[in-house]
Amino acid sequence: MSNYRMDYPDLGSVVIINIKHFAVDGLETRVGTGIDAGNVEKLFKTMGFKNIRRKDDITADNIRAELEEVSRLDHSESSCFVCVVLTHGERDFVYGIDEELPLSELFEPFTDDRCKTLVGKPRLFFIQACRGHLVDSGVAVATFDDDSVVAATTLDDDSVEDESDSSEELFPSYSDYFIAYSTAPGYASFRNVEGSCFIRAIVNVFSKEWTRLDLQTMMTRVIGNVAFNFHSKSKKPDQDNKKQIPCVTSMLTKKLYFKSD
Repeated sequence: MSNYRMDYPDLGSVVIINIKHFAVDGLETRVGTGIDAGNVEKLFKTMGFKNIRRKDDITADNIRAELEEVSRLDHSESSCFVCVVLTHGERDFVYGIDEELPLSELFEPFTDDRCKTLVGKPRLFFIQACRGHLVDSGVAVATFDDDSVVAATTLDDDSVEDESDSSEELFPSYSDYFIAYSTAPGYASFRNVEGSCFIRAIVNVFSKEWTRLDLQTMMTRVIGNVAFNFHSKSKKPDQDNKKQIPCVTSMLTKKLYFKSD
C-alpha cells in the first residue's frame, strides 16, 4: 500500500470545536473539555500544523459556517484537513450550544465534489461526544499485566468492478475520510475534570509515536488504551466501574504518516 503525500508546504488546517456550556435543557456543562481542547491544540502544533482554528461555545449555525468557510479555502498546498469536535451528542448528531447538528453536516463540506483542493488527501475527524445513553459494564476476563488504569466520570452490497475507457480518474465523494469516535454507537462517552479518556489517549499515543507510526496503527493503540486501561469512577452506581471503547470508520485509501521522509 502506498502512502499519502505529506510533504506539501503546509500540513493543513485544524478546526477544533469545543463546547462547554449549553442553552439546551438537560445538557450539563462539560467540565474538563477546556483541558481536552488545550491538549489537542498543543499536540497538533507540536506535529507541525500552523493553521489551527479553535472555536469555543458556538451555535450549531456557527459550526456550519465555520466548516463551510474552511472548506472554501484553497487547500492546494496542504497535505490534509483535521477537525476535532468536543461536545455532547447522540448517535447521529452533536450539539452546538443551542441545538443539535447532524453528523453528516460536519463531513459534507469536505467531500470531493464540494472541496476539490482536498481531492485525494486525507480528511480526519475526531469526535469526543456521547452517541447514546447506554453504558458498558464490561465482561470479566483474565487480568492484564498492563499499564495503570485510567479513571474518568460523567457523561452495508456486493461491488462490481467496471473497466472504463474514460481518461478521467473518478473518486468516490467520501474517499479519504477517517472518522474516529470516542465511543461505539448508542453508548455514552466518559469525561471528568481532567478531560476525556479518549482525548487523553490520543494525545498520549500521538505525542510519542507520530514521527514513526501511521495513523491507523496509532489509533489501534488508542482504542486498546481506552478499552483495557480505563474504567469509570462515579458516585452514581449506574455510571460507576463502566467501560468504553472508541470506534473508527476509515475510508482512507493509503497509509498516513504525518512525518514524511
